[in-house]
Amino acid sequence: MSAVLVLVDHANGELKKTTAELITAARALGDPVAVVVGEPGTAEKFAGDLGAAGATEIVAAEAEGASKYLLTPQADALVALASERQVPVVVAATTAGREIAARVAVLTGSGLLSDIIAINEDGTAVHSIFGGEFTVTAAAGGDSRVYALRPGAIDAQPQEASPAITPLEIAVGGDQAVEIVEYNPPAGGDRPELTEAKIVVSGGRGVGSADGFTSVIEPLADALGAAVGASRAAVDDDYYPGQFQIGQTGKTVSPDLYLALGISGAIQHKAGMQTSKNIVVVNKDEEAPIFEIADFGVVGDLHKVAPQATEEIGKLK
Repeated sequence: MSAVLVLVDHANGELKKTTAELITAARALGDPVAVVVGEPGTAEKFAGDLGAAGATEIVAAEAEGASKYLLTPQADALVALASERQVPVVVAATTAGREIAARVAVLTGSGLLSDIIAINEDGTAVHSIFGGEFTVTAAAGGDSRVYALRPGAIDAQPQEASPAITPLEIAVGGDQAVEIVEYNPPAGGDRPELTEAKIVVSGGRGVGSADGFTSVIEPLADALGAAVGASRAAVDDDYYPGQFQIGQTGKTVSPDLYLALGISGAIQHKAGMQTSKNIVVVNKDEEAPIFEIADFGVVGDLHKVAPQATEEIGKLK
């Protein structure tokens, strides 16, 4: 089989779960080659996990200071490899990943399939469009076509391999590079990162206030070991910070369990969460559109239902 380049998604010395998903998806196109861009020693640190995920080769695109620059080291490494090997590229459709994917596509003269939810063996990809109302198949041209896969869209299927590490010399800095001078991680306490979480408890305008998130949503999330999300309406009303917004103009999540409390289910919000494996809804309006995609729904006051659920979950611990 031919190779396919997979950009390893990592941050703060930790490998993100999206990487295993990317390697699984890339397997439809060929043998996954994991491309690690970072400081010297990063590839060796991740080698065991990448091999367990199914990477058949690891390219160590490492250099001192690589972590201090935004996007350009990753894009430059992928362009160099793709141009040399003439193979497809798979990245995560995160905020940074979509930018990297676009740069690689332009610089290699190849097509880009962005925010896809699956890759087919014939090289086509699957998109969920119009807020998830339709699923379509699309194709792209070019020797190094680029695929940006939505995090959480597929389940990782580990396939043990013993990859060799191939070094790749990269240059960092330069006139076009953007240097990161300060990093302030999102305030999330001990909760999982939103796009990585297996359980998400999300609140909408029906929560009523910022205090409602603090007194109702967060305790339930903590009882479940979940991340906290918010609808656009809740963010617009300053109930919760914008970094936790889920939807078409926010983050896309696909956890094993998604709890939607006080969220009406506008198409903008559904676009960011309806690929969740199980969806539980609590809303006092039985006509709320969110019930259309719910696996389990409760018509009731979230301020009564959620605390009861939090209490019962606590008893089980």
